[in-house]
Amino acid sequence: MTICPGCGLQSASDGGAPSDRLQASWACWQLYGELAAYDMARFDPGFLHQEAVDAYEAQHAGGPAKPITAVFALVGLYLFLEHRFTGRQVQQAHVALGRRHLAWPHWDPPAQTFRITVADVLRAAPGQARDSAIRDWAECTWQAWAERHEDVRELCGRLLGIAARP
Repeated sequence: MTICPGCGLQSASDGGAPSDRLQASWACWQLYGELAAYDMARFDPGFLHQEAVDAYEAQHAGGPAKPITAVFALVGLYLFLEHRFTGRQVQQAHVALGRRHLAWPHWDPPAQTFRITVADVLRAAPGQARDSAIRDWAECTWQAWAERHEDVRELCGRLLGIAARP
């Protein structure tokens, strides 16, 4: 058995090398690729795929991942869940942040395994059920990072002019 160092996903030992970009096992990274292919083939105008990207990267921050990985992933989840941004709007926020060329803070991932992983999302039937699973995954991941919520809200207020909701 292999355990993903990011999300805790247990999978059959696969012998593949872990991701050199994220804290992810080879098997977990392959499942994410499968989900990405599914999402991209749908041509969703709201670009729900961005929510999946941010949930995955938030779960696999740390290790070889650059500090920007956790920051951008959590900003994306915050904008989706607390401000109801679409994936396209989150992409625009990421672009605006990326233009700043800042030294991003280093945020350690939560010391826990995640209740929902990419494997759970892929088990949901394609279409509405999988879309719902992606949203549940995003919510689960955002809640796991609760200790960083105020940091994310402050950063979005300061750099993007997006005020926290009361």
